[in-house]
Amino acid sequence: MPPRAKPKRPWQEVAKEAQEHRDSTLNALSPPAPKLPTELPRNVLPIAPELLHPNVIFITDLPPEQLLTFLSTGQVSAVDVTTAYLQRAAVAQGLVNCLTELLPTQALTRAKELDAYFQEHRRPIGPLHGLPISVKEHIGFQGLRCTTGYVSHYDNIAKEDAHILQILRKAGAVFHCRTTIPQTMMHLETDSNLYGVTNNPYNRNHSSGGSSGGEGALLALHGSCLGIGSDVGGSIRNPAANCGVYGIKPTAFRIPTDGWGYIMAGADTVESVLGPMSTTLSGLRLFMKTILDSQPWLTEPALVPFPCREFQLPQDRPLRIGVLWDDQIVRPHPPITRALRTVADRLQIQGVEVVDFNPYLHEEAWAIIASLYFTDGGEADGEAINSSGEPWRPLSEWIITQNTCVKKLDVGELTYWLEEREAYRKEYALHWNELGVDAVLCPVNPGVAPKHNTAKYWSYTSQWNLLDYPGVAFPVTKVDKSLDKWDREQSPLSEHDTYNRELWDPEAFDGLPVSLQLVGRRFEDEKILTILEHITEQIKLPFEQFP
Repeated sequence: MPPRAKPKRPWQEVAKEAQEHRDSTLNALSPPAPKLPTELPRNVLPIAPELLHPNVIFITDLPPEQLLTFLSTGQVSAVDVTTAYLQRAAVAQGLVNCLTELLPTQALTRAKELDAYFQEHRRPIGPLHGLPISVKEHIGFQGLRCTTGYVSHYDNIAKEDAHILQILRKAGAVFHCRTTIPQTMMHLETDSNLYGVTNNPYNRNHSSGGSSGGEGALLALHGSCLGIGSDVGGSIRNPAANCGVYGIKPTAFRIPTDGWGYIMAGADTVESVLGPMSTTLSGLRLFMKTILDSQPWLTEPALVPFPCREFQLPQDRPLRIGVLWDDQIVRPHPPITRALRTVADRLQIQGVEVVDFNPYLHEEAWAIIASLYFTDGGEADGEAINSSGEPWRPLSEWIITQNTCVKKLDVGELTYWLEEREAYRKEYALHWNELGVDAVLCPVNPGVAPKHNTAKYWSYTSQWNLLDYPGVAFPVTKVDKSLDKWDREQSPLSEHDTYNRELWDPEAFDGLPVSLQLVGRRFEDEKILTILEHITEQIKLPFEQFP
C-alpha cells in the first residue's frame, strides 16, 4: 500500500462536518420529525408506526404502483407524499443510520412543480409522477458531494446529475434522500468513517448488507418504496436479502451508469451495474420499464439498444427451475436450505419441473473475479484511504490487503485473467445448456443478515457478476430457531465452510429475513422478473408478513 501522506486536515474533522451537514438537513424538516426513544430495542421496525401520524403511515405503506395510481388521479398530492416520505426517512435515519443527507428543500420544490403541472394539465407529467425515490450516495447529484465512501473524496462535488437521475426526474420522480455506502464500496456491509455503521432494522446488532445497505435498511423501514442501488459482487441483492426487500442486479449495459462515482481501477474487467431496490416486486419492473422505455442508449452509447420486452411463460411444457442447493464450497445456514426446500416443494405441487442444478467450478469463478476486482493491486483504493489518514475499515482490509488474489497485473497477466473469464463464461453456458433450465433458484448469501464485519463470503452473488447474469433477490420467510438446526453429521466442505458454520447463532438470527435469488442468463432480466411474478402468485410468496 502507498505510504500515508500528511492530510490537509484531520479525518475526524471531515467526518464531523459530514455528520453535522446530515443533521442539518434532518433539522430542516418542517414540521420536525418526532423524537425517538432514548433506548432502542433490537428490532426497530415497530417504532415508526407508533410515532408518525396515521396519514404518513398510510401513504408510506402503500406499494409504489398503488401510490402512483393515487398520484396520477389526483387522489393525493405530490407534496403530501413527499412530506410523508421525508418524515419517515428521517425516523429511519434515527433508528439505523441509513442516510448521508435528507433533501427536503429540493424534494418539496420538485413536488410543488409536479402538483402545479397536474393542476394545469389534469394529467401526470410522466410514469413516475410524484413518486419519491432514494438514491445511493455515490450516484452523481448535481451540486452535492459524491464521496464513494472515502474521507479524501468529501470535497468531490458532482457537476451534473447522473444519467439515470435525469431519466427518472423527467419521468416525474422526486429524489428525497441519499443513502449510506461503505468505505471502498466493496463490502457486504455498510460502514464508513464518514457516517458510521448502518444497522439492520430487524436486529441492530446485525448488518444491513452492502454496499447498498443504506437503501436496504431505508426500504425495510418504509422511508422509501423505490431506490437505486449498485452491484459488482452482490451489492444490490445482499442488502435486499438482509433487509427483506426486493432487488435486481440487471445485465450490464442495460441500465445507465454514466455520472456515478466509482474509484476502482480497471473497473470494466468486472461490469458494475445500477439497479432498483423496492418494497415490492412490481416496483422493480416499474423502474426497469421506465428506464428502458426512455431509450437511454441514444445518449449513453455504451448501453445495448435493448428495449423492455415481454416474456411469455412456456405453453407447451412445464416451467423448468434448477435449484442450486450449495456451491460445494460453503453450505448455506439451515434457514436458507429450509427456504429452498419449501419453495422447491411448493413449485412441484404447482406443476413446475424442479431439477438439481449442480455448481460448475464455483471456486475457480471466485479466483477469476477476485483477481479482476483490483487489477492495480488495490493502489487506488489504498491511496484514497491513506491520503486522508482515516483508518481502514475491517472489511476493506479483508478484501484488499488480506485477499491473496489482489495483485498488480501487468498486461500479460491481465490478458490471462480476461481470457480465463471468457473461457469460464463459455463453459458455464454449455453447463446451463445441458441442464436446460429456464432459471436457477439459489441462495443470495450463505446465511441471513450476519453480525457486523463478518460477511466474508461473496460467491453466491459474485458468481453471477462474473457471468454477467441477472439475478433478483426476494424475501421468502423468517428464521425460526425451533426449526432451523444444523445437521451435525455433515463435515465442513472447506475452510470457508468452517468459518460460515461458526457464524450460525439461532438465538441471534431468530426472526431475521430469509431471502432467495432467481437467476437467468444474460439479457434475461424481464424473463426472471416474469418467472418470479408467476412463482409469487402460484405459491403465495413470501410465506410470512414483511413490513
